[in-house]
Amino acid sequence: MKSKLDMSKSLDEVNSTIKTKATGSFIKKFLAFSGPAYLISVGYMDPGNWATDIAGGSQFGYQLLWVLLMSNGMALLLQTLSTRLGLVTGLDLAQASRKYYPKLLNIPLFLLAQVAIIACDLAEVLGFAIGLKLLTGLSLMNGVIISILDTFIILLLQQYGIRKLEAFIISLVAIIGLSFLIELFFSQPDLHQVANGLMPSSLSPDALLIAIGIIGATVMPHNLYLHSALVQTRTINRDDKAHLKTALKFNFIDSLFALNLAFLVNAAILILAASVFYIHGMNQIADIVDAHRLLQSLLGSKIAPVLFAVALIASGQSSTITGTLAGQIITEGYLDLKMKPWLRRFLTRSLAILPAIGTLIFWGESKITSLLILSQVVLSMQLGFAIIPLIHFVSNKTWMNEFVIKNWVKVLSWFCATIILVLNIQLVATNLSAWLKQDDGFWISAFKYGCLLLVIAAFCLLLYIIIYPLLRKKQSENDIK
Repeated sequence: MKSKLDMSKSLDEVNSTIKTKATGSFIKKFLAFSGPAYLISVGYMDPGNWATDIAGGSQFGYQLLWVLLMSNGMALLLQTLSTRLGLVTGLDLAQASRKYYPKLLNIPLFLLAQVAIIACDLAEVLGFAIGLKLLTGLSLMNGVIISILDTFIILLLQQYGIRKLEAFIISLVAIIGLSFLIELFFSQPDLHQVANGLMPSSLSPDALLIAIGIIGATVMPHNLYLHSALVQTRTINRDDKAHLKTALKFNFIDSLFALNLAFLVNAAILILAASVFYIHGMNQIADIVDAHRLLQSLLGSKIAPVLFAVALIASGQSSTITGTLAGQIITEGYLDLKMKPWLRRFLTRSLAILPAIGTLIFWGESKITSLLILSQVVLSMQLGFAIIPLIHFVSNKTWMNEFVIKNWVKVLSWFCATIILVLNIQLVATNLSAWLKQDDGFWISAFKYGCLLLVIAAFCLLLYIIIYPLLRKKQSENDIK
């Protein structure tokens, strides 16, 4: 069966495989619809988050807790828009972009989405490898190579249905949450300072970089593609308004529980760094390996570093699985390219593993944490290219009918998008200006100005995406005349 807007199914092998009804008890409906948001939530507590949270807590104490809280609110709003798009139209975000935009525009949007997947997977693969090294002593290179096995875990679990995959991910999330609950018990944070950290405050330039990394690590662009597809694993009768309203309601509840759990994990990591490192004057502990090494001596517990490593492995493994699924959605959605499942996932994982191996060969293990933080900044910079189309689509009355978002939701959505775009423009302008002022010789300077041209081109593309609905409307009016 084709979707409402006549396009192939998203995640075809698991699409509409879980039965749901508009009637029945609250618990039955909740259990039927719950699950997709927990797969999404792992992207909000992946190893990239660890790097930015540890850096933020060790350098600025509890000051950036409010940034985490704000980011979580943004994430909840945007993921709700993503589920609305998938449930009402039967399209994921990539498919909707292919349907809405001209082919020439979809090519750079696909490439930017792939950059986000690579940045995300890079952080997750490295985080998984770091966790293995901390727990077993295995080299990072071997850990990176082993991470490709998650491709086959997906294939194995999906043979038994999406529910088995969801159960596996939820169990990993439970391991992460329990580990940090115990870590916080050991660290005994100052609750008064924690409360103060939740209040907004001004940020220094150094804090701004970490804050943008936190936003990039929390509001992740690939999750917007992924969530709009995963909600379609439930059977939805789009001709039954009551059923559709039920689906929207319970997917919001699912997102509310799952994303608040992710916020608590992120907050726990930052609080742990603040209460263990910042309070002891160790303000430059941005390295996950250093954090693990110091936990035992500062907390006086041998189990603390072990729990830290176990949680890191669970975080990396769960996040690589969902990142691979997002890569599938983006490739199929933008390009309508169908491959054998094992080949498609192998190629998606390779896009992350190759940069990770290249980094280890040419720069060594000492640059891993810097690369993790940089990957989150790259994610944040790509957010506009996912958020703006999403807002346009769920504001489209032709597509959404009576389920089009209300005006106050539009205002709030554009407010979130504006905050993200302004922070990113400030970050890029500051760093690019300082970079261009450095005298590094002809070829390096040529490369720098090439990057400048790419940034300008990306900015122009972003502006075009923002105004495209107006141009499309004008074109439609001209066609009528």
